Amino acid sequence: MNTENLIKELNFKAIRSGGAGGQHVNKVSSKIVLFFDISKSQSLSEEEKEILIQNIHTKLTKENILILNCDESRSQHRNKQIVIQRFLDFIAVGITRPKKRKATKPSKTSIKKRLDSKKKHQLKKVNRKKPNLD
Repeated sequence: MNTENLIKELNFKAIRSGGAGGQHVNKVSSKIVLFFDISKSQSLSEEEKEILIQNIHTKLTKENILILNCDESRSQHRNKQIVIQRFLDFIAVGITRPKKRKATKPSKTSIKKRLDSKKKHQLKKVNRKKPNLD
């Protein structure tokens, strides 16, 4: 995955942002919205696209477009840097596959602890019963 090529494929849109800034916020478009079309990406392989779509499908539109936005800063340039970094982190996490779990046997100590705890619980229940007076 080449990050420079990925960044070239991003589309940005600057819109007005709410929040702190007083009158300045009403006349400057400082909020940045990032659009990334996964299916049209040239930087990602088909396998990476499939993994990414599978891992982050809840964050995508029906057309497999990822939309991120940032309005943390009053500066448009700073917001653009933040959203690009967030995007790169998001993609890196989305592409990684989790390690396959290896089945292991429980240790003898853990088996003994479990059985002891079951025995203790059993005795607790038995002691609650009314005594048999036969």
